[in-house]
Parts: sequence; structure tokens; C-alpha cells
Amino acid sequence: MDSRFVRATIRLLLTVIFLGICMMWIMAPTNTYKQKWKPSISKKVVSTYFGTQAPNMLIWTFPVLFVASLGSLYLHLGKNLNQNASQSNEKNHRQALWRKPVLVKGPLGIVSGIELALLILFIALLVWTLVTYLRRLHTITPKAAAKEGVKVWEMKLFDIALWIGLTGNVCLAFLFYPVARGSSVLPLLGLTSEGSIKYHIWLGHMTMVLFTIHGICYIIDWAVTGNISEMLKWSHSDISNVAGEIALLGGLGLWAATFPQIRRKTFELFFYAHHLYIIFVFFFILHVGIGYTFIMLPGFYLFTVDRYLRFLQSRTSVRLLSARLLPCNVVELNFAKTHGLTYNPTSIMFVNVPSISKLQWHPFTVSSNSNMEPDKISVIIKSEGSWSSKLYQMLSSPIERLDVSIEGPYGPQSNHLLRHDTIVMVSGGSGITPFISIIRELIFRSKISQCKTPDMILIAVFKSSLDLTMLDLLLPMTGSRSELSNLKLHIEAYVTKEKEPTTDNSKRVRSILFKPLPTDKPMAPILGPNSWFWLAAIISSSFIMFLILIGIVTRFYIYPRDHNKNEFSASTKAVLNVLAICVSIAATASAAVFWNKRQYSREATQVQNIEGQTPLGSPNLRAYNGDRELESLPHQSLAQATKVHYGGRPDLKRMLFERRGESVGVLVCGPKKLRHDVAAICSSGLADNLHFESISFSW
Repeated sequence: MDSRFVRATIRLLLTVIFLGICMMWIMAPTNTYKQKWKPSISKKVVSTYFGTQAPNMLIWTFPVLFVASLGSLYLHLGKNLNQNASQSNEKNHRQALWRKPVLVKGPLGIVSGIELALLILFIALLVWTLVTYLRRLHTITPKAAAKEGVKVWEMKLFDIALWIGLTGNVCLAFLFYPVARGSSVLPLLGLTSEGSIKYHIWLGHMTMVLFTIHGICYIIDWAVTGNISEMLKWSHSDISNVAGEIALLGGLGLWAATFPQIRRKTFELFFYAHHLYIIFVFFFILHVGIGYTFIMLPGFYLFTVDRYLRFLQSRTSVRLLSARLLPCNVVELNFAKTHGLTYNPTSIMFVNVPSISKLQWHPFTVSSNSNMEPDKISVIIKSEGSWSSKLYQMLSSPIERLDVSIEGPYGPQSNHLLRHDTIVMVSGGSGITPFISIIRELIFRSKISQCKTPDMILIAVFKSSLDLTMLDLLLPMTGSRSELSNLKLHIEAYVTKEKEPTTDNSKRVRSILFKPLPTDKPMAPILGPNSWFWLAAIISSSFIMFLILIGIVTRFYIYPRDHNKNEFSASTKAVLNVLAICVSIAATASAAVFWNKRQYSREATQVQNIEGQTPLGSPNLRAYNGDRELESLPHQSLAQATKVHYGGRPDLKRMLFERRGESVGVLVCGPKKLRHDVAAICSSGLADNLHFESISFSW
């Protein structure tokens, strides 16, 4: 059967299920759902095997995990199809209108039309949920309040606190999807993990605002009614207040470290504080009970699968082959990889150097190209913070090997660069790094005779002449002058802090060749972005295993003591379910990784054998550290395409408006002000052919 037909069928099924999930979120706060739909479903699914939590498992957890599994299969079938086929100009124009920035400056940053529309819809869902609950306030009468021994306003405050918490649960249900880096859900929506971080930030703020109000309202209610001892209540079979307070405190500690003023100045504090999410989630489950948790569980379930796969990938020391140290405090690290590991331009990967910190993982742009360099992957690191400064200092000293672990790479599922007639790339400082992978991709494409590549203009803004050496990284270490012969590339470089060229002959570009250990392995693909079929198998098989485990536990341990009357310890039941989920994910993911390791080992052996046959594998050359004069940079082939301006900044408005052609892709990466300036120009409406895209990493 034709794979395109199968994918179209899957896409239709996914759309139907997605609309059904949206409908359930709309109906969840209504009396129709509470009094008719759920009781009807409960009568059919509550059993001795799954207990009273079965309805929420069926309504909320199963559909999302089914979408994630089926979506992985959809992406697997499309991996070998030509995803870069040109679309009609009309469709491109419609998509460009939705992606055009409509908000540039403000607390939300750069927001496109489609993002703003979805944000408004989500806020509308939150308002609808809260208002629907609040409509029940009229049922609170003086008679009902007197029966409880409280005043009407006190009873209303109690219920309002509950409903605000239920509304916060809607935000929590979506909170973990953007940070599941290797999940299939984001690619199905055309999103990337790094591009979705801002959605995680938005959802995180909304979640904590609502949960904080939820907690404060309850504390006020308990204080005025003389029930402050409720704060110390840990119910046997109902809501645990103490667990909720611990979860809230953990969330507040995490939240406080996320604000830009703290995150920028003390990234380590932000990084370590974020691990409080474990306390937040665990005690949240103990607070509300496992039955209700199944409403929010799917996002966290997929995050746990992704996190465990990343943990398994990061246990191996990666084979670091070489490095280039630039005098502008920039280093390029080159790792060996298997041919099965593929990625698209602008991908990122996370790097850990145990000799600097065993816990810190930092994201960096992948500068290499999997087509040009099938057995190598590279990242570029600018020495700006304490971690990167220590790395640069280590590499500046004599060193033969560096122990490094990697997670990733993560990036877009398709390469849409060829749809443009012209690509304008605007960078500030180290913001040039994602454009290096784009240029290398188009160098490869230009070698294919039947492939027409767009014209490219790189507008690079630097502070000093030393930063110009970053242009040398546009070509790989093995790059030759002929690489650029078929490429239409023009570079406009601006040095803002200097009025004329300066050359410091004491500072050179240094190439380092390392001596990897036999135990250092080439990078292998993580199961997910490079193996969607296996991700589908892990998600589906782990959930089936969980159902079997919890079915056995419920039937032979919980049910004989509870008989579905909700009299069994809620905390014990929650812990048993959490353990079953963790065991199921760990067992199935470990088995899948172990099974695939055989293939990885064969490819790794082939890569190491190839290294032994190349000059890089020569014992004499491995120990060589080469210095090159600064005047020789950049490459002569690049110098011909480069024009350097000193003492000024580019006139971006003029340079962008001068671009002709039906479709001009405008990509920008760099400081916040630069991104906002370019976005404002593209969204001004004065040029309909400018299609804006911001490349910003907020990890």
C-alpha cells in the first residue's frame, strides 16, 4: 500500500481524535460531563482491575498516548518521503501571513499571528472553565452555609479556591508537552522543542499564578473559619492538604528562579532549581490522588519517556575528535557520529563535560551538516558564562582527551529553506552559529545539479575584528575553496566597536586533534527523532505494560481491601501507580535501546575503522596542534564573498526592503533588540515578500 495514502489516513484519524480531545476539555467543567457523560462511562469501565480511576484513564490518558504512538508511526512513514517538495505559492502565502509577527515588543516577546490566535483560544478555554464553575455559586444559599456552620461568603470562597485549582490543572495538563524534546506531538504540530520553550514559559506562569491563588484562598478560608489546622491534614482517602502545600512550595521555589533577572545572572541557580519539578509533580499526585491525576498525566508521561531515553543516551562518553579555538573566545567541537544519526539545519544538542560539572547540561547550536559530514557532528560554543569560560581555558592548555556526554540533536523535522527565492540571515555576535549549518546545507544542495538553491545574504554584526574569525567556521575543517563555487552567497560583516581593521598577530586560530579512548563511542541516534517507529513501540508497549501491572495490583491487592469504595489509602494507591508507570517506561525503553545497541555498535566500529584509515587517525597527526595566522582568515573563498564595514551598524530596513523576489526568508538570531528590530521591519506591512523567522534559544 502506498505510504502517502497510509499517512493521509493516519492524518485524518489524528485530526478526528484531536478534535475529540478539544471537545472534552470544553465539556469537562459542565454539568453535562459531570452528571451524565462520566457516570455513564464509569458504569461501563469501573472494574476490579482498574478501579474508579478507569474513566479518567480512558477519557484523558489513552487518547493522547494513542495520538503520540500513531503520530510517531506517521512521522516514521514520512521520513523517507520528500518533505521539501515545493508548495503552491498561494499556500506559501497563506502560511506566511499566519507566521508574520503581530506582536514584537512586550512581555511575550515576538509572537506570530498563529501563536497569538492559539494563545487567545487557550485563554478563552481557561475563562470558559472558570466561569462555568463560578456559575454554580448561585447554588450556595444561606441554608446550605448554615448546614456547614459557616457564612455564605466563606463557603463561596472555599468553592472558588477549588475551582481556581481545577482551572490551573488545565494549564498543568499542557505544561510538559513543549519540553518533551524527542516527542512526536510537537513535530505533528510543525513545532520544535527549542521553539516551543516560550509556550512552556507561558504555561508555567499561568499554572503557578492559578495554583498560588488557589492555595492562598484556602489558607484565608481556613483562617477566618478557625480551621487553620486543616493545613496539617493528610487525609487517608481524600485530598491531602500537606502534600498540596509541599507541591506549592516546590513550585514557588522553581518559579522564582525562572524570572529573567535571575536566569540571566545566575543560570546555575535556575538550572538546579528547575529540578524541584520532581517534588512539585510527585506531591501534586499525592495531593489530588491518582484518579484525578490521569487528566494531567499524558504530558508528563511523554516527558518521562523522553527524559529516560535522553538519560540512556547520555550515559556514554562521546568520541571527541578535534576542536578549533578562535581568538574571539569561541570553540568548535567536532564529534564522531554514526551514519544513522541525521538532523536538519538549526538543530541543537546538549553538552555535558563532567570535569567541569557532572550535572550541568548546556544547549548549543549544531554547526555541521549531516549530508556534507556524515561521520561527524559539530557544535560552536561562545565563552560567555562560567561553564563555557572554563571549557575554553581547558582547551587552551595542552590536552589529549576530553570526556564529554551528549543529548540530542533536536531540531525541525523538515528543511523548508528551498521554498524561498532569497534567504537573508541577520546575526549578532555568536548568533551566527545556526546560520553556519544552513550555509553548509545549501553548499551540499548546490552540488546537486537538479537542485536550485536560493540566493543568500548573511548580515553579521560583531563587536571587534577578532570576532570576524567566526566566519572561518562557515566551512568545515576539511572544507575547500571549491565548496562555495556553486553557491550564491554574499556576506555583509559589520564591526561596530572599531573604526578600522586591526590585526593582532599574537592571537591565532588553533586546531586541536584529540586522542579518543577505545571506550569513547561515536554519537548514535536517540530513539525518537531518528527512530519514530521505536518511539511508537516504547509508548504503546509501556502503557500496555502499565495497564497489566496496575491491573494485577488492583485486582489482587487494592480491590480486596477497597471494593471500589475509595476507602483504600489514596497516597499508597498513588505511589503504586507511579511505580508501575516508572517500571513500565524503564523496562520497555531499556529493552528498545539494548536491542538497537547492536546496530549502533556495528556502525560505531565502522566509523572507528574509517578513522584509522584517515590522516586524523594517524598517531603523528593526532598529537599535532596547528596554529594559523589571523591574517589568513577567513578562507580566501569566503573573503571574495565578504564585505567588511567598520564603525557602524547595518541599515536593516533598507537592506531588507531592497530584496526582490516573491519569497524572501528573513532569519534572525542574536540579542533581543536585534530580533525585535528585524521583526518590526518584517511585520510593518511595507513589504509582503518578507517572511520572518526568529531563531532564539531560551533553555
